[in-house]
Amino acid sequence: MPQAKAKQVKAETAAMPAMEVPAAVREAAEKSVTQVKETYDKIKVAAEETTDALEDTYETAREGFLAFNVKTVEMAQANTVAAFDFVKKMFAVKTVADMVELQSTFTRDRFEAFTAQAKELQELVSKVATDTAEPAKSAIEKTMKDIKAA
Repeated sequence: MPQAKAKQVKAETAAMPAMEVPAAVREAAEKSVTQVKETYDKIKVAAEETTDALEDTYETAREGFLAFNVKTVEMAQANTVAAFDFVKKMFAVKTVADMVELQSTFTRDRFEAFTAQAKELQELVSKVATDTAEPAKSAIEKTMKDIKAA
C-alpha cells in the first residue's frame, strides 16, 4: 500500500506544471538564508565564548573554595595547638595569681587570633567572590551584546 501511495504522489508531482521562481524571490531567499547562517554563527561563537568563560569562573570558584578550606584547617590546627599549650601551662601553674594571669593572657591572645583569622577569611571570601563574579558578569554582558548585534 505505501508503495502505491508513493507512485501516486510521484505521478501527481510530475503532472504539475513547472513554475519558474522569479529571480528576485530566489535572491531574497538566498539573502535570508545567508543572514540566518551569519547570525547563527555569531550566536554560536558568543555561546562558546560564554561557556569558556563560565568554565574558567567555575574553576576560579573551585580554587577559591579549596584555598578557603585549607585556610580554615590551618587555623583550626593553630587554635588546637594554642589550646593544648595553654592546658600544658595550666598544669605547671603554682599559684592562683599565675593561673589568673595565664588565663587572661590566653583569652586575650585567642581573641586577637580569632579576630585576625576572621578578617583573613573575610578577605579571602571577598577575593574569591570578586574573582569569580566579575569575569562571569563580563562574559554574559558581552554575549548579550553580541546576540543583540547579531
